[in-house]
Amino acid sequence: MTRARRDNSARQGSDLLTHCTDLQCRLSSYWTGISSAAAQRFAKRLPRMRRASGSLCSARAIYSLWIDCAEEAYARVAHSEGFCKLQAELINTFNAMRSAEMRLPDAVDAHAGYAGCSRRDLVWRKDKVALYRYEPITAAAPVKPLLICFALVNRPYVLDLQSDRSLVRRLLGAGLDVYVIDWGYPDSKDHALGLTDYIEGYLHSSVLHILGAHGIDSLNLIGICQGGSLSLCYTALHPEHIRTLTTVATAVDFQTPADLLSKWSRGLDTHLLRRAGNVPGGLMNVVYLSLAPFRLTQLKYVELLERAGDAQYVEYFMRMEKWIADCPDQAATALAQFLKWFYQENRLMRGTLRLGRRRVNLAKIVQPVFNIYAIKDHLVPPGASVPLQQMIGSQDYTAFACDTGHIGIFVSRGAGQEVPRRIAAWLRTRG
Repeated sequence: MTRARRDNSARQGSDLLTHCTDLQCRLSSYWTGISSAAAQRFAKRLPRMRRASGSLCSARAIYSLWIDCAEEAYARVAHSEGFCKLQAELINTFNAMRSAEMRLPDAVDAHAGYAGCSRRDLVWRKDKVALYRYEPITAAAPVKPLLICFALVNRPYVLDLQSDRSLVRRLLGAGLDVYVIDWGYPDSKDHALGLTDYIEGYLHSSVLHILGAHGIDSLNLIGICQGGSLSLCYTALHPEHIRTLTTVATAVDFQTPADLLSKWSRGLDTHLLRRAGNVPGGLMNVVYLSLAPFRLTQLKYVELLERAGDAQYVEYFMRMEKWIADCPDQAATALAQFLKWFYQENRLMRGTLRLGRRRVNLAKIVQPVFNIYAIKDHLVPPGASVPLQQMIGSQDYTAFACDTGHIGIFVSRGAGQEVPRRIAAWLRTRG
């Protein structure tokens, strides 16, 4: 590199850093208003809560009230057009800085040592992607194999976190034959992988492997979160291979009013994102935590202090913390396509999504569909999931709304037992 190019690159980097600092200062200016609004809400509600309780409120109840007030004040600002534009511009600036620095070194998958509590066998692998079959723990039910397709942005072992909080284990306990796709940890060699590679390549190959191993022509598919969107696409393109489809915390309409992630995504420069290379998992995690910062970064520690003597809960807490931090880097092309096609252009809802030369027409999904969503989901609001019934061609549609949040569907005491029980019962009635 010539001296002139080095000087120009240094000036560009300095300009980007200055702009990044300015954006952070402008975003921080919103916090005075957020703090004031939160305090006013709290001062108004605390006396009412005390009157309603008829006695002194517990410290936990008071702190929970403060968190609720703070989240409401934050959400009112975070959903505003000005805040959303600044947030998107800040992420664009980070990507420009990454692009100016060329490629970052590949992240080390330091979290890869934990895989879940149930025994499993590797039955197929290609590139970073692996397909696992879980060992049965009870007599098999007369139901076709079940394939679980999880999101690309997180690790699937949250479905098998520990024996008393395991969706996988409860499905095994119902006699189901469970397979799970593990997307692995993409590195710089995978930056050009697109959604077609994941859906028509890895997911399709996983399905064909299971069908061949069992000598059958169709299986049961569960798609979770982003994996639910991938599963909707796959089922619409290959309905002959899917016996039933279950979607969990899955969006079909990516532009509902309550979807804060959608509003932040609309201003992102997806071309710049692709040029910058794979998106670090740490950056993805910061964005997720920013959607509900008080509840996701503070409230959980209050419960930890209250239950510090419960060894099983502490073990669960530490495993959850490990999983939250374990965000794989995202293949640049696939993430850019998902943001543009799903969030910015809402193609799945509008019927304009194409993978390769084929259009993804959800009306071609005519098999039984079970749609499970969470009422308190901040990542996939209920309004993003409910329209699925009108989009598909199936006359056999069942919905179940859980009174929990996004991750609570799998790990909470209530939904963590109710959801797999309902899935198993629903599958049995459909052979």
